[in-house]
Amino acid sequence: MTQATPHRPRLAVAGLTPLTSLDYPDHLSCVVFLQGCPLRCGYCHNPQMLAPRQAEPSEWAEVEAFLERRRGLLEAVVFSGGEPTLHADLAQAIERVHALGFKVGLHTAGIYPRRLQTLLPRLDWVGLDVKGPGADFDRIVGRPGMAAAHERSLALLLESGIRFECRTTVHWHDFDLASLQRLALGLAERGVAHYAIQMARPGQCLAPRYAEPGPGPWHADALASLVETLRPAFQRLELRR
Repeated sequence: MTQATPHRPRLAVAGLTPLTSLDYPDHLSCVVFLQGCPLRCGYCHNPQMLAPRQAEPSEWAEVEAFLERRRGLLEAVVFSGGEPTLHADLAQAIERVHALGFKVGLHTAGIYPRRLQTLLPRLDWVGLDVKGPGADFDRIVGRPGMAAAHERSLALLLESGIRFECRTTVHWHDFDLASLQRLALGLAERGVAHYAIQMARPGQCLAPRYAEPGPGPWHADALASLVETLRPAFQRLELRR
């Protein structure tokens, strides 16, 4: 009896960063960006990745060929987006990456907790985007009902024992220093040990008003000072500019 050929994952690949030391802490990794995201964050600097599209069969084959050439050179592969948990074949792709000898990380906004729960046993590390406090989460992402889903994903990560970090992208339209401090301390009280605060990138933004200059008090030095104030609350706290 002829054995069926295993199905190759079909993933809409938006891009690939071949080498980074930032996207999976303490590991040399590459980042595979997947197309499609239901959120509409005003500061989004990759609006071209938002619209979903049909995957071509060759897209994942090209990623696998790249990974074959990087065996022994890279330690990990990170799936990012967009929102990578949109993709039904992600679990299969993760298994294939593990079979090549790499660790696997995931960047997610946590808006599909059931899908995340299915993926967690296959993952080595997760970066969870915390868009804002619960009361502001849906406003920041531009869609209702996302805060509750994200809350469930955070709870799953805290219960799982998997290594993870929370990260918040900060734009002056969405935060002042006091609200950021409350968010950070709330995460620390929940048991989040690793936290990263990322400054939103100017220039290309989904909403044009997010590209406008911020008010005087909201600047890098003030944010750096706040990070030093918050540092004792976490095992690891980073400011990423």
